[in-house]
Amino acid sequence: MGKYEAKVAWSRGDQPFLDKRYSRAHSWTFDGGTVVPGSSAPASVPLPMSDPSAVDPEEAMIASLSSCHMLWFLAFAANAGLVVDTYVDEAFGKMGKNDQGRGYIAEVTLNPCTSFTGRVPTQDELDALHHQAHDHCEMAHSVRATITTIATIG
Repeated sequence: MGKYEAKVAWSRGDQPFLDKRYSRAHSWTFDGGTVVPGSSAPASVPLPMSDPSAVDPEEAMIASLSSCHMLWFLAFAANAGLVVDTYVDEAFGKMGKNDQGRGYIAEVTLNPCTSFTGRVPTQDELDALHHQAHDHCEMAHSVRATITTIATIG
């Protein structure tokens, strides 16, 4: 199996720390060199300690699940002889509480809308391709959230 790396870096600079009002802004650097600004979610840590323009861990988890699902879907659509033109997923997640009262992402809904050139699959075929993609998505197997896919053709 592959090895994956990400560097997460934060620096206090000259801001106070013990008052807990320090910035949560940080960076994520991936092995290909891409740097993504990260922060806590403003819903978890209020402004100005959070940076709403940065990616928070919850959003990153939703994007990771959506991206993994899409990549598998594209592979299976190509195997089925379908030409995909666009794939747009407006995914979202909902927080819940576990048995110990701790918050976690309990539900993720993928809403992929796909357009095709040539043969367009039936809704049943589209749903089967998405089911196959979900079954193969390593990220989906890495979480305990309930993942629902509501697929449409655009």
